[in-house]
Amino acid sequence: MEKTDNIYIAGHSGLVGSAIHKQLLAKGYTNFCFTPHSKYDLTRQTVVEDFFAKERPDYVILAAAKVGGIWANNVYRADFIYDNMQMQNNIIHAAYQHNVKKLLFLGSSCIYPKNAPQPMHEEQLLTDILEYTNEPYAIAKIAGIKLIESFNLQYGTNYIAVMPTNLYGPNDNFNLEKSHVLPALIRKMHLGKLVQAGNELELRKDLNKNPIEGITGKAHWDEIKHVLLKYGINSSSISLWGTGKPRREFLHSKDLANACIYLMEDIDFKDIVKNELDIELKHFPFTDNEIRNTHINIGTGRDTSIKELAGMIKKITEYNGDIVWDSSKPDGTFQKLLNVTKLKKLGWEAQINFKQGIKEVYDEYKKEEG
Repeated sequence: MEKTDNIYIAGHSGLVGSAIHKQLLAKGYTNFCFTPHSKYDLTRQTVVEDFFAKERPDYVILAAAKVGGIWANNVYRADFIYDNMQMQNNIIHAAYQHNVKKLLFLGSSCIYPKNAPQPMHEEQLLTDILEYTNEPYAIAKIAGIKLIESFNLQYGTNYIAVMPTNLYGPNDNFNLEKSHVLPALIRKMHLGKLVQAGNELELRKDLNKNPIEGITGKAHWDEIKHVLLKYGINSSSISLWGTGKPRREFLHSKDLANACIYLMEDIDFKDIVKNELDIELKHFPFTDNEIRNTHINIGTGRDTSIKELAGMIKKITEYNGDIVWDSSKPDGTFQKLLNVTKLKKLGWEAQINFKQGIKEVYDEYKKEEG
């Protein structure tokens, strides 16, 4: 990529997109186009096609997605499969129609089978059933992988699909109704600390910034207390879903951004095929060999239990209350650790220390709340 090339980041305001944008700016890239959610409905094909016709991007980073935790994925099943498939289909097809030089599609580690051997290798895709709670979202992301693979093999496009592990970082979603486990733990313990200290002023500031079920800091204290109790937060303890035994891998969004930029700058689809399958893609369509699972896992190759994570965040937030595990709630998949051998062979490894990364996120959260 040239520093003045027009780069379209779909989902530029989210955790992933904002991190990629920030790192590209730091590297000297100057020309970007965006589709703010308030102005562009990416599930509508005509909206996407009109945008591409007007902006003519040279490169596309597809980070736009409808995301959420276990509860949201399980409840809003139709929304998660429909919205994600519509967005990615529209953008990938428009990129092909407008001769985009390169596209990077971001998926999720939930694409792998529920009981996949750990750590999960790219070759394990579609070898068994998925985790039920996030099956619609996972199927949408798998469809994206196969769409990209198919365009590459039929038309000779240069599209890459990456599957990040669980992410955290600045600009994360701290909405307790839909957030992932790490930001949810940070916020629950932060709120628990404020309740325990009787710090009503800071508690109301927090709710003004991130309302819970529409309850802001302007609400009556009884309403605030009721919604906090609903999410397991009281003056002596916080309640967390499950047993705490499942293990998860976490990657800082800055590390992910650097990995994505590395792949966009230095690695092409043909390099992935050559590196993994020892096949030279010299012409298209290429039908002599089976070429599949060309997506790339992005992670650290290390995981931690949710209970260990909770203990870590408890120290970082200086929360002094008790943690109660509600085993009546689902744990989700027991372990989701990615095999990152392919990425290492391509020349990239994660750099950010986990504990320091969490501390930075919490410090940023407090600064924003202040």
